[in-house]
Amino acid sequence: MHIRNFSIIAHIDHGKSTLADRLLQATNAVSDREAKAQLLDSMDLERERGITIKASAVTVMHRHNGEDYMLNFIDTPGHVDFGYEVSRALKACEGALLIVDASQGVEAQTVVNTYLAVEQDLEIVPVLNKIDLPGARPDEIADEVEQVLGIDAMECIPVSAKTGEGIPALLDAICERFPEPRPSIIEETRALIFDAVYDDYRGVIVYCRVFDGKLTVGDKIRMMGTERTFTITELGKYNPKQEKYKEIGAGETCYLVAAIKTLSDVRVGDTITIEHNPAAEALEGYEPPVQMVFCDFYPSTTTEKGNDFEELRDAMEKLILNDSSFSYQAVHSEALGFGFRCGFLGLLHMDIIQERLEREGGVEVVQTAPTVSYKIKMRGKRNEIFDKEIHNPADLPDAGLIVEFSEPICKVEIMTPGPYIGEIMKLCMERRGVFKNQVFVSHGREMLSFEIPLAEIIFDFYDKLKGISQGYATMDYEVIRYDKNELVKVSILINGDPVEALSLICHRDRAVARGKLLLSKLKKQIDRHQFEIPLQAAIGGKIIARETIKGFRKDVTAKCYGGDISRKRKLLEAQKKGKSKMKSIGSVNIPQKAFMAVLDTGE
Repeated sequence: MHIRNFSIIAHIDHGKSTLADRLLQATNAVSDREAKAQLLDSMDLERERGITIKASAVTVMHRHNGEDYMLNFIDTPGHVDFGYEVSRALKACEGALLIVDASQGVEAQTVVNTYLAVEQDLEIVPVLNKIDLPGARPDEIADEVEQVLGIDAMECIPVSAKTGEGIPALLDAICERFPEPRPSIIEETRALIFDAVYDDYRGVIVYCRVFDGKLTVGDKIRMMGTERTFTITELGKYNPKQEKYKEIGAGETCYLVAAIKTLSDVRVGDTITIEHNPAAEALEGYEPPVQMVFCDFYPSTTTEKGNDFEELRDAMEKLILNDSSFSYQAVHSEALGFGFRCGFLGLLHMDIIQERLEREGGVEVVQTAPTVSYKIKMRGKRNEIFDKEIHNPADLPDAGLIVEFSEPICKVEIMTPGPYIGEIMKLCMERRGVFKNQVFVSHGREMLSFEIPLAEIIFDFYDKLKGISQGYATMDYEVIRYDKNELVKVSILINGDPVEALSLICHRDRAVARGKLLLSKLKKQIDRHQFEIPLQAAIGGKIIARETIKGFRKDVTAKCYGGDISRKRKLLEAQKKGKSKMKSIGSVNIPQKAFMAVLDTGE
């Protein structure tokens, strides 16, 4: 039997999951009755948002030219934040189906995914999807694929994942153009773990690709990285329902269950070998993902049980096994108590993790404003200079100790129709962007390259870009280096007390404007109390902006009509004394919305 391992890669919304559905139907893996849209997107979140978050691996059988083929394919996410999922999936394959929308053409993320596949030395088959749309331009887009990606236009296969047109031709191309998996190099077993999920009843389910040797039920296996041993109790594949197998040979992908109880025993990218006949060397694993966006998650204390710190920790531990691309560590804040400092690949990733914690972990989360990681050179006690990475403005040392302050710079590539170029240029320049170059892609479409600080694009840049271009522009970004700059920490004081969760790092030239804007937003978010609340923004010991939330006033002299003025004065003095006492011991309640106000850079 011939084996073909491939991934489906594309820009977001170009039809990967729909094509996966059609392949399952065309190979009779699911009947027409069982078929439904986004069949492989099992998470509620994926179905609601219409995006793929986790890559899913499936095995189907197909007959071509009188011979049997086993097709192992992985449906991958398209969003820039889940590029790590894509790179992991590609490591387990020999080929990639590159889907391009026949009406929209090559987009920013298409280019990035193509480079990922080329780096892994994979065979690429370009597929022009959505040819059933009235605005489809397959011939033009095929030329665009050749021009931008350097893949021969004649190799493009036109299909419609929605109607099923062209799917038989695509299946033939998969069998003919993708290479066989390489034969075993060594006799010993080696399998690469490319994903893992936690199941309450079966423990950890490991997804792996066997490169050398074979795996059999009952084998005693060893994880080469963590040095732990287990016995395989179940082997199988998804097609797309679970089907159990006794043995899995070289070149195949599978899932395995081995009564693995603790989450720390499995590491994605680790190599599985047989305990009594181990391989000498492990397979090449994965580069650890680099977190770019950081924010704090605190348990909401509004639940009946009070503080859910332990529950939040359990939910995080379960989630990190299923998504190893985020990190967390415990922190403490004066305003919010104990919580976790978490690192994410991007803003959508952060949003998804928060929602999964609340749904799958059953905890309510208060989230602070996201920040990026900065690098500083600082003086030690003996005047020695050392490097430090800062993920949280609260960790920033005194300004006098900082010798050099660097921020991450992104290479941003924007695909846009010609008429919007002027507005997009203006947006990038406002965000401290540096124009690099402009490339003609096809009639009416250009690709602009900029270098912009990550802190400037992290929150609302993408939304603004979509608004300016009426939804037509697409972007991709990657961090390329750290540059030193005039950066300062703006502290926020509420009622005289600094609230670290609201502090931010920004460019010195913008500090006063950002401080004023933030205070005006906080003034609207924080409720009035019985006493007056001063809101202040400061750099070091210098106050740069101030707003005041007036206290409630009760007319204590209402009942004093007539009589001597001294009676009224006495009552007002007593009220004043009470207010000042209340102010010194009263605490200010800060709502969740106030923490998110830090993000809004405003116009």
